[in-house]
Order: sequence, then structure tokens, then C-alpha cells
Amino acid sequence: MSHPPHPPVPARAERSGRAAVVIVAAGSGTRLGYGLPKALVPLAGRPLLAHAIDGALGSGVADRMVVVVPPGDTELTALCAGYATDGAHLTCVPGGATRNESVRAGLRALGPGTDYVLVHDAARCLTPAEVFTGVLRALRAGASAVIPAVPVVDTIKSVAPAAAPGIAPESVTGTPERAALRAVQTPQGFRLGELLRAHESAASWTGERAAAVTDDAMLMELAGTEVFVVPGAVEALKITTPMDLLLAEALVANGYEEQP
Repeated sequence: MSHPPHPPVPARAERSGRAAVVIVAAGSGTRLGYGLPKALVPLAGRPLLAHAIDGALGSGVADRMVVVVPPGDTELTALCAGYATDGAHLTCVPGGATRNESVRAGLRALGPGTDYVLVHDAARCLTPAEVFTGVLRALRAGASAVIPAVPVVDTIKSVAPAAAPGIAPESVTGTPERAALRAVQTPQGFRLGELLRAHESAASWTGERAAAVTDDAMLMELAGTEVFVVPGAVEALKITTPMDLLLAEALVANGYEEQP
């Protein structure tokens, strides 16, 4: 499956620097119905996490990688140990009760010597290499925060509880302009120091304020940082439901992972 080339980065002096990938694999996977942590759910006979690690390593962007697993996990940790035995600069750390806590655990494990970090969801285990490289390219061109995204193809409505709930539970309050909307994917890329500061400042947030933060880019937005957008890929779907897994199985069965 071919992908459109990324547009050229605006003319700026490209900077060097070491990059790391943090793969968040601490999700429960309840909606998939396997009774397993999501990253252990099999895709074409191998755990989702194995596909995600292969994709991140294959992209060539990372000098090192940290995988964040559920607290108390042994199986995903053993999977990561196999990669480390094969020579990959990969470590595994336990996550927290929320995604934000898990990301913070991964960032703290990186230590000194890393300039850029790409935070990736294990559930987006078929993300093409060019999405990784496009994010890192924008960081090295001068961005502090970069997200991959694809255009929204559905018409989107904003809704609120209906005034007449006996008819229907909700009613439409507006229709955003679709051309200005994007569906956001991972990996999301950042200057490590800036993302760490944003996470540490949010570590004490509780209740609605903490729950409102749905991705790392939002933390950077709240800190006043411009977040740049590069092309994502439709294959970088997030495997959340059995239908998502079925689609991913079809992609793998048709040789998607074997393509350069």
C-alpha cells in the first residue's frame, strides 16, 4: 500500500540530536474482550506490542526505546527482554493508573542524552515508518511539538442533552467545518525537556482538569506551545474494538507489514 510523500519541511536549518521512542502499552483492552492487557492481544499470532516494537525499530528513528507496561506485568516485560537480548536499546518500566501517569513514567526512564521523544500507542501497531520519520523531521526542523493526523472524512456534529429526551437523548448544537478538522494519531513528537516540564506541571492535577487532557499534545497546547501537524496514515488505526482488530488482521494478511 503506497503512501503520499510528505511535503517538504519549511526551509530551516535541520538540527541533529538523539531521539527516543516511548511506547505506551499499559492499557487494559477491556473493549477487545480478550481478558488480557491490550498489548498482549494477538494480531496474526503475535502480540500487538510485538508489531508496535517492530514498526518503531524498523523506522530507524530511535536511539533508544522505553516500553511502559501495566503494573505487575510479567508477559509483556518478557517480550521486551527478548528484544533487548537481540541488541535493541530497549527498556521496560511499569506504568500508572492513567495514561498520563504511564507516559510520565516512560519519560523519566529516558535519562540524559535524549533530545527528542516520540510517544507512541502500542494499539497503533501498524503505523508506517514514514509517519515516524515525518514527525522526527519536523522536530529537527525546529518544532517543539508535532502530531501526525489525517483529514476527517465523516461529517461531525456537536451535541447536547435533548430538550425532549422522550424523543431522543441528544440533539445537535452545531456542525464544525470538516476541512479544518483532523483525526490525530501517534507517534506524537516533542522536545523531551519541554514535554517533561509540561508533564511535571500537570502531575498534581486531579478530577476534571486531569481527565480533560486526552493526549500529550494537549498538554503542550495548554503550556502555550505551537503544535505542528504532519501527515498521518490510514493504516495507523487504533485497535480498540473487535472491528478494529479484524481490519488490522486483514492488513497483515495482505502483506502490509512486508512492504518497504
